[in-house]
Amino acid sequence: MREHLIAAPLPTIRRIPRYLNVLEDFAAEQISFVSATDIANKLGLKPIQVRKDMAFTGIVGKPKVGYKTDELIETIKSFLGWDSATDAFLIGAGALGTALLGYRGFAERGLQIVAAFDIDPKKIGTRIHGKEVFPISKMAELAKRMQVHIGVLTVPAESASQCAHALMDAGITGIWNFSPAELDVPESMTVQREDLSAGLAVLSVRMSEKKQGIV
Repeated sequence: MREHLIAAPLPTIRRIPRYLNVLEDFAAEQISFVSATDIANKLGLKPIQVRKDMAFTGIVGKPKVGYKTDELIETIKSFLGWDSATDAFLIGAGALGTALLGYRGFAERGLQIVAAFDIDPKKIGTRIHGKEVFPISKMAELAKRMQVHIGVLTVPAESASQCAHALMDAGITGIWNFSPAELDVPESMTVQREDLSAGLAVLSVRMSEKKQGIV
């Protein structure tokens, strides 16, 4: 088993899935070997950055040859934990939750949303994209029985804290937070927040800057 002596920086972790997308394109083109330069050119990065990021996965390229494409793909999937299926619960079967339940790309990256939870009586007992919606009161029982440790949170801000604590009480140790709220949870919990408004802000500001000739 590969040991990581140094924790990978967050920017590195965010870049590595982009490398995987490029590598899968190379594999589809039946390109057997790729270099850091090949990957960097596709993404507008510097080769030294790609090599530094790859070092955190534990793989080492061969001088003048580069990396074997299929081996690098498998190494990255292993590093990201995407080489085996991980089950998750989704909390909040509203518009965003429904969209995520129907997104097939998660399965390709090793995440299987196996059930949804909500407080709306009209949704409980229904199925959304093949996933049954349960009352939140059933979460702890099902998490223990199904050995689920990841929760995808897609509830309004005013409900986020209560739902996060329900996840903790159910034994969930990792929360993928799509709600607009900052969660106050113990350090033992791993939380990744996806702030959609932040992404929109970057897009809007960059467009404005280009319009003004700033960039």
